[in-house]
Amino acid sequence: MTKTVRSLADLKPLARELAASRAAAELERERRAAAQRLADQERRVFELTVGPVTPLRRVDRVLHDLAQPSPEPRQREADERAVLLQALSDDIDIDTLLDTDETLSFRRDGISVEVVRKLRRGHWALQGQLDLHGLRRDAAREALSLFIHDSARRGLRCVRVVHGKGHGSPGREPVLKGRVRRWLVQKNEVLAFVQARGSDGGAGALIVLLTGTA
Repeated sequence: MTKTVRSLADLKPLARELAASRAAAELERERRAAAQRLADQERRVFELTVGPVTPLRRVDRVLHDLAQPSPEPRQREADERAVLLQALSDDIDIDTLLDTDETLSFRRDGISVEVVRKLRRGHWALQGQLDLHGLRRDAAREALSLFIHDSARRGLRCVRVVHGKGHGSPGREPVLKGRVRRWLVQKNEVLAFVQARGSDGGAGALIVLLTGTA
């Protein structure tokens, strides 16, 4: 609203208002200048401390929510692992379970002799192998159990297990050879096994037939 000046007396209040307005504006300018000087000083101190700084180029981006990974059934896997290991005994007597041929082959009830002959002749292609060389008894038992279980779960039909001929063992006796046979006959996934042919490892390996092939 514009004031009407009627006399010189009316100019005094107006002059005071103008002076107060100018003083307030000047005070605001000084406040902003002081803030800028402080910011410049802090920036110089930072540069002297860490060296020259190049501002990063600002890039507009969209942040997406990351999908949470599926929970891993670790407890169930641990339970299955424990069951697999507990199921294999070193004390089982397998002499009556092995066929009394030159290689002491094995076939489960219901598996014909012809299946064993085919297995020995290499009728089924090898689809997997486990080498137990250098493993101690417990480690070998665990590795064999998990290998047979996993191979059957993946649908493998014929695999080879290398237990060695014992040339590097004390007394040159094959430490794992008998144990591997004992462990295999206890695995429900195993239908039959025979000693490997010479080209496949001979007396140091077994060819194992898994469920679903006979």
